[in-house]
Amino acid sequence: MWARLHPGPGASTASLADVAVEPRSLHRRASPLKDPLRRVRRRDAVIVAVLTVATWLVCGIFNVTEMLRRLTAPYERYQLDEVPMALLAMGLALSWFATRRYHEARREIARRKSAEERLAAVLRDNRRLAQQYVELQEAERKALARELHDELGQYLNVIKIDAVGIRDDPRVDLEAVHGRASAIVDNCDHVHGALATLIRELRPAGLDDLGLAAALEHCVQAWRTRLPAVVLRLSVTGDFKALPEGLAVTAYRLVQEALTNVAKHSAARLVRIRLDRAASLEPLDDAVTVAVEDDGIGTDPNLAGRGLGLIGMRERVIARRGELAIQTSPGRGFKLMARIPIQTASRNVS
Repeated sequence: MWARLHPGPGASTASLADVAVEPRSLHRRASPLKDPLRRVRRRDAVIVAVLTVATWLVCGIFNVTEMLRRLTAPYERYQLDEVPMALLAMGLALSWFATRRYHEARREIARRKSAEERLAAVLRDNRRLAQQYVELQEAERKALARELHDELGQYLNVIKIDAVGIRDDPRVDLEAVHGRASAIVDNCDHVHGALATLIRELRPAGLDDLGLAAALEHCVQAWRTRLPAVVLRLSVTGDFKALPEGLAVTAYRLVQEALTNVAKHSAARLVRIRLDRAASLEPLDDAVTVAVEDDGIGTDPNLAGRGLGLIGMRERVIARRGELAIQTSPGRGFKLMARIPIQTASRNVS
């Protein structure tokens, strides 16, 4: 079963509380006797009945039909006495027309309600996504601050202590100086490695210099060391040079997030990753396709509790005017496919 994800506008958390409370309050206030629609219908029915009875009484008292017959007798050639029947036919036709318009209006209202329900679901996803993004941002800032303090701060302090010791040591002991210099070199190497790790987390390695294909190969190779029991197969087809920066980052993050989900949830043994560029002379047909498929446990696509990863993927792809499709079911693995047009992406702001 394929499930297609669509973008939606954001909304505040306060409006969600208002939406949650309003139906219950309406349910408490609504009753058959106090329903305004029922009162209007009853009033209209009474008006129609009164007018009908009044018309019948007036016509009976004043003999309107006989009077009209006498008045129109000199003009029999114009068939004026047939006008009431024509008016009756027109009234019936207008009633039929109004009935059709009424049913069409009801169908339109039903469609609008369905669209509002879908929009409300998208709004709930967007609120949850915004909240989780804020929490994730704070968690990343906290982790970054901890890494900077624990890794860089402490090792820089040790380097400073060794350098000050060399400078202030009155004894000229080459062996001691050599030992402290070696310690400084080791600490500098550790600081360099920590910085490289932080940079890779903040920006894909090699994406700017080597391009998307090489960056993905490096990413998959890193995941092979993390998941030794999982077979990762990467297939790259097409020319990925001179891609827009935002598109390349989006494709890289899609693969990265998909592999993260594999590590956390899928229990897969085989993962196929496909990167394809369908180059064409037609601007609308030039696109990048990213597909990630595993043989894991899968999931139910209709579950309401989608995580931040899938919603984030959807937002990234939709922001670049692309399409994201997911095929999954319990016990049958998980397949993700995204198609992002290149010409459209190049006109957007990254």
